[in-house]
Amino acid sequence: MRLTYFGHSSFLVETADGTRVIFDPYRPGSFDGAVKYGPIDEPADVVIASHLHDDHGAVDTIPGDPLVFVHPVAETVGNLCISGVEVAHDEAGGEKRGKNTITTLDDGDIRLVHLGDLGHVLDAATVESIGSVDVLLIPVGGFFTIDHEEAASVIEALGPSIVVPMHFKTDSVDFPIAPVDQFLETQQTVEQKDVCTLEVTHETLPRDRTTILLTHSR
Repeated sequence: MRLTYFGHSSFLVETADGTRVIFDPYRPGSFDGAVKYGPIDEPADVVIASHLHDDHGAVDTIPGDPLVFVHPVAETVGNLCISGVEVAHDEAGGEKRGKNTITTLDDGDIRLVHLGDLGHVLDAATVESIGSVDVLLIPVGGFFTIDHEEAASVIEALGPSIVVPMHFKTDSVDFPIAPVDQFLETQQTVEQKDVCTLEVTHETLPRDRTTILLTHSR
């Protein structure tokens, strides 16, 4: 599996059979110009949105004619299994910001989980529903999502091999969210890569949990 980090919470995931999946595409210039990441001009076979806010659900901006799944539940595309677990975008059961979907991609080699705009820590039933996790894409910036301490708690609950932080403050987003630094301080093994891509197979998963900071490509 190969990941390319576009920015914010958006990734291109290329699975073992070559299926191209884009997660949570943002709409450039949305929220009165607060979203400054550049356009996503990559084609995809599948586009997944954890919810339809413009910094996550701009599914109409992706070129070509992809399959689009908003709040996915259970889908199969070729050898790829896609499953979703409904959670909340806030700590009040969705009353403030609505629902959010945690999505798992299983390509037969790697189980990748994208938490979307998760707004609370996970209870035992949700952890069980998600199941095993090889690669976890997790929001860490707080305010609209879980913060760095809550993210650390979620990571402990899910037990992934690789953690990739997302949805944090950069020069390309003017939201009142925190930079990634506080989150990285909660993690034992951190690799800060000056690249936007990560390739992983089951055989290359690290023995000890590793948090990998990717550079946004947009």
